[in-house]
Amino acid sequence: MFDLFFRKFNEKVSLSAEEETFVKQYLTPKKLRKKQYFLQEGDTGKGICFVEKGALRAYVLDEAGAEHITAFAFEGYTIGDLYSFLHSEPATLNIDALEDCELMIISKQSHDELLQKMPKYETYIRLLITDAYIALQRRTTTMISLPLEERYVAFTQMFPTMFQRVPQHMIASYMGLSAETLSRVRSRLSKGK
Repeated sequence: MFDLFFRKFNEKVSLSAEEETFVKQYLTPKKLRKKQYFLQEGDTGKGICFVEKGALRAYVLDEAGAEHITAFAFEGYTIGDLYSFLHSEPATLNIDALEDCELMIISKQSHDELLQKMPKYETYIRLLITDAYIALQRRTTTMISLPLEERYVAFTQMFPTMFQRVPQHMIASYMGLSAETLSRVRSRLSKGK
């Protein structure tokens, strides 16, 4: 169950077998069923999860109760409400399973201990957060600078299997569009081929 977690970890920072065994004691495997919450707005984010199998989404609700999706996490991704996790504040995000999931959870206490005891973990976290920040910057830049069709093409290149796994209205929400607008963009692009 730890295979993908350590494969992704080792892509950033190489661990020995002994170091992997050491890190394992700080991880908690967890299964979620489709539509089950990992985190709900208002709860304190006690953990960050790594997706071994399945798909999750993070979203916020506006005053009218409409969902605005901020992130998707598939196999090999890490997801959580980072502010809530790091500052023990109530979460602003809801995170739930789009598919049955197998997760690796690291608690705040385990995270803090590993930061103190294992410099390689600290390097891994720094690289993970740096990559996440770069992805956020790219997403923001794409959303404000590209025309809809180019934004859609960039999205499909970034997430090639997304449309097979996630309903179109959720993809539209993530892209900051209505489902109808996304449908029109897809239709125009398919006619232009």
